[in-house]
Amino acid sequence: MDVAWEEFGWERLGNGTGRRRLPVWDATAALVAGEDGVLLYDTGSTLREGVELRSQAEGLLGRRVTHIALSHPHFDHVLGTAAFAGAEVYGAVGTAALLERSAGELRADAVRHGMSEADATAATDALVAPRHQVSGEWTLDLGGGLQVLLANVGPGHSGHDLAVLVPGSPVVVLCGDLVEESGEPQAGPDAVPSHWPSALDRLLELGGEEALYVPGHGAVVDAAFVRAQRDQLAARFGVS
Repeated sequence: MDVAWEEFGWERLGNGTGRRRLPVWDATAALVAGEDGVLLYDTGSTLREGVELRSQAEGLLGRRVTHIALSHPHFDHVLGTAAFAGAEVYGAVGTAALLERSAGELRADAVRHGMSEADATAATDALVAPRHQVSGEWTLDLGGGLQVLLANVGPGHSGHDLAVLVPGSPVVVLCGDLVEESGEPQAGPDAVPSHWPSALDRLLELGGEEALYVPGHGAVVDAAFVRAQRDQLAARFGVS
């Protein structure tokens, strides 16, 4: 599939996969396009951002997003989901219940980080929780021989971290905020530091040495970067 990713401001990664670094919080959104289906990994921080991602996906591919995978339930990664009516939404097990009970907390967190009250309220009022919950691994067939793996590798950065592996040459691993390149990994109140290094071990096991690792914030990195960040986190939190 010949997709002009760069013309839309996206970065081509391989095997029908591209990503965009969104403004303000530098969060990653990624598209994986098969012959029959299109997966979007994370939906942006506002409904407006979600609508823009939907428009870009349709412009790039000529068809709509059919599946959404949410990396973790933080505002800058999930609040655009309502813009994708009809898409099947996936999250790590527990994500749905958390989002259903924590709209107020998400809104407050978004406003605390600089989002307008109006944008935060509109997005959380329309909040969409995942219908499909991934407890281990889930293979999603996008058609044309492209099968992507959704892997519940957390907890770590949050209590509900979902990674996506796209096979090919190179393999692409969408990491969410388990890996960050543009700053030190953020450990908020829902982080589980004791499990974070082992979550990165699982990412490395899934992707291998030659994979591209796509962080939740920042530039694409390699296995050596992920391993170094794993060791830094282990030292920071006093775990092995």
